[in-house]
Amino acid sequence: MTVNRYFADALVKFVKEGDAVWIHDYQLIPLGALLRERGVKGRIGFFLHIPYPNIAVLRLLPTYAELVRDMCQYDLVGFQTSEDLDGFNSAVKAVFRSDVLFKIDSIKLGDRSIGVGVFPIGIDVDAVAHQAEEAAKNDEQVKRLVQSMLGRKLLLGVDRLDYSKGLVERFASYQALLKSSPDLQGKITFVQIAPLSRINVTAYGDIRDALERAAGHINGQFADADWTPIRYLNKDFSHQTLSGFLRIADVSVVTPVRDGMNLVAKEFVAAQDADDPGVLVLSSLAGAAQELSGALLVNPYDNAAVALALQQALAMPLAERRSRQESMLNSLRANTISDWHESFVSRLTA
Repeated sequence: MTVNRYFADALVKFVKEGDAVWIHDYQLIPLGALLRERGVKGRIGFFLHIPYPNIAVLRLLPTYAELVRDMCQYDLVGFQTSEDLDGFNSAVKAVFRSDVLFKIDSIKLGDRSIGVGVFPIGIDVDAVAHQAEEAAKNDEQVKRLVQSMLGRKLLLGVDRLDYSKGLVERFASYQALLKSSPDLQGKITFVQIAPLSRINVTAYGDIRDALERAAGHINGQFADADWTPIRYLNKDFSHQTLSGFLRIADVSVVTPVRDGMNLVAKEFVAAQDADDPGVLVLSSLAGAAQELSGALLVNPYDNAAVALALQQALAMPLAERRSRQESMLNSLRANTISDWHESFVSRLTA
């Protein structure tokens, strides 16, 4: 709350009459109410980038009612998916009980009306595609990765080192794949890029230790003199290089245990060569799953099912890969980052 007060005190010096303010993500939920206290009368919108839980889960927070009331101080509240909006509606109903009326795109609380909506965040499809194509041709690190594969299929994961990304479960699923499909041993390599984040937080250090142990165990169990099954990289790469990595990947493994959207999944689709596209294995618990139906959707906790999906992805015929790629690309083009921005701002300022 102290940080939100600092934000509020700073913002009121700049906000003029008629200005609209767009606030982002859970850390700043109280900011709208604080701006109202300081006399800001213009339109204030809020967009939540992470999932919104159902009231049954939200009640675990001692201050859940206060957070719900703070979100109801906004003129427009946006979510990534319809499930998130349903969760918010359940929370509003629990906190305000009978003094609430739900409509398709608004919630009426007494004499106030709060706009609500689903605004799934997109990407700049053409920019990602161009950058990926150029990186695949010219980026030295991308070329080195291609050369090191020696013709093997590349499975790729790109995530922050975070407990929500399901990395421990992902490594276990890859291990299950190697056990269940011995014919794939020596023919595939899994590269997991996971730059360090919040290194001073104990829980994140524990995840790092667990992944290092898992990678070592997998390599110790399956590696050969000329093959390392898994490459686990705790380092940052430029966005251009990552785009090139995504383009050359045969399979992108995006299996968070919970995610608001996950733009890596969308960038993989945009980065692919349409003539010979790779396959996206995507967690059904990521917001992107509601748009990318052409992916192989999996429960990230089900190691056997994820292993089966990886096997299916590696064996998928070209015609099917092209069909799935086309459907997902059409979805991305129907809702770009510009569309997301314009749709929210136009409703906020209407």
